[in-house]
Amino acid sequence: MGEKELYDEISKTIDNRASDLNHISQEIWKNPELGYEEFAAHELLTTFLEKEGFNVSKKTPLETSFIARYGNSEGLKIGILCEYDALPGVGHACGHNLIAEAGIGAALGLKAVLKLKPDLKAELIVFGTPAEEGGGGKVKMIADGCFDETDFCMMSHPTPYELPDPYWLARIQLTVVFNGKASHAAAAPWEGINALDAAVACYNSVSMLRQQTKTTCRVHCVITDGGQKPNIIPERAAMNFYIRGLTDKDTDELEAKVRKCAEGAALATGCTVKLTNDDPKYSAVKTNPTLINLYVKHAKELGVEFNDDEYRTKLLASTDMGNVSQIKPSIHPLFKIKSEGPNHTHQFTTAAGHENNQLATLKSAKSMAMAALDVICKPSLMEDIKKEFQAS
Repeated sequence: MGEKELYDEISKTIDNRASDLNHISQEIWKNPELGYEEFAAHELLTTFLEKEGFNVSKKTPLETSFIARYGNSEGLKIGILCEYDALPGVGHACGHNLIAEAGIGAALGLKAVLKLKPDLKAELIVFGTPAEEGGGGKVKMIADGCFDETDFCMMSHPTPYELPDPYWLARIQLTVVFNGKASHAAAAPWEGINALDAAVACYNSVSMLRQQTKTTCRVHCVITDGGQKPNIIPERAAMNFYIRGLTDKDTDELEAKVRKCAEGAALATGCTVKLTNDDPKYSAVKTNPTLINLYVKHAKELGVEFNDDEYRTKLLASTDMGNVSQIKPSIHPLFKIKSEGPNHTHQFTTAAGHENNQLATLKSAKSMAMAALDVICKPSLMEDIKKEFQAS
């Protein structure tokens, strides 16, 4: 059986299971769950994979993560990652239901080939990774050694654009808490130390800092606590920052400057300040050239058009897949779905559940599976992948 027949088997399998895959996507979309609370999605995916003949380790190593295996444990180990957490207020406005669908679809396609040709030495490992939207599920799984055995890892993400190698930024979450002294705001304001003033001063300092910030860096913030009542001088104020950069180094340097803004605001107002990194740091994504070229080749053969390169420097976001890409050769392409708004909007939530966007998801699943098959069948490609990873 030649390569074309194997590609056809992947495509045919995914097409034949389109209804099952859509059911998975729809069930996750209808029942959005926040990070580390994805109990229904976890049960849905693990039960499905068990029925498909995968050896599934549930709740490994986290309550809502899993690891599912199929194939030859002594062969090439291919990691396919699924996400399924939602956002507060807007549900699946990042389309993680489609990420899960694409990952499971790719897994079914590869499984069909491995079953058809048992002489292919490869093991497919599907990772269920919770809490990408804050919480860093993959970072915690890395710490537990979950990805150590994989030779390379793959996942894809829906957006309004078709970008094989987007700029995924590193991200640091910084919580800033100012503490002052309460007092009656009318009768004795001079007795108080205003923590909200410190937060406002910090916010304004960061706004001025943006003038000297690289165009590929980002800082954004919300004030999560600004006091209780207007007639009480706020004795506590809190802020939550996301700090991003094109590289880990850029992000670290920018965080140091934001910390100085907070420390300066505390000094100016007489407050004390506590700075903490409550969420794990997300690293920038390193896209493996050989792997992504294989993905693009097959996607083009399936009719996908990659014509959105102009958005590469405009569509800037972060993911804990970046941390995976720092330890294993990886790809994290964006596949295009029809949406009237960008990710993290109500319009994108609607798009993520629309039947018109199933075809794009299935094409991405096929492209991942076919790219992985190329590496299985041609060992020299794995050598190229390793060399590129080591060089980067």
